[in-house]
Amino acid sequence: MSPFIPRRKTFRYSQTNPAPPKAVFPLLCPVREAQWLEGWHYEMVFSESGFAEKGCIFRTSQDGEEDTLWVVTHYDRKACEIAFTRFTPGSRVCILEIAVEPDGRQHSKSHIAYTYTGLTPAGNEFINGFSEGVFLEAVRFWEAAINHYLICGTKLKREDKV
Repeated sequence: MSPFIPRRKTFRYSQTNPAPPKAVFPLLCPVREAQWLEGWHYEMVFSESGFAEKGCIFRTSQDGEEDTLWVVTHYDRKACEIAFTRFTPGSRVCILEIAVEPDGRQHSKSHIAYTYTGLTPAGNEFINGFSEGVFLEAVRFWEAAINHYLICGTKLKREDKV
């Protein structure tokens, strides 16, 4: 029997948001994300403040996805940086890093990196099937949804996205 060799893939994307970092950054929180992202469901496991903070733990169970446990591993409100480690049991770990910086007077640039590592053959299979195109489709909807919320104050419906 050959030893298991984990697969790893990193995807990066930079999005432009029509608001300054101080308006964008607080939305990168499981509680606030439910206000602007259609289909987002979470269960808070632990948070001293009730919102994202270092050490915050929450669980997601999205349609068509496996249950995932999230831990906020880095949180710097002043620098507008956050990092999550996502653990999908029996499958994979994902490190998600986001840094929001000014991009003009009333805009931001959010730099996003997802690094997936397989923990099992099933995790490697997920990573092998998770293409740049699949990643871009997901992250571009996320960009459209947060921007729609920043402009209109309401959730963007998936069927409304152009």
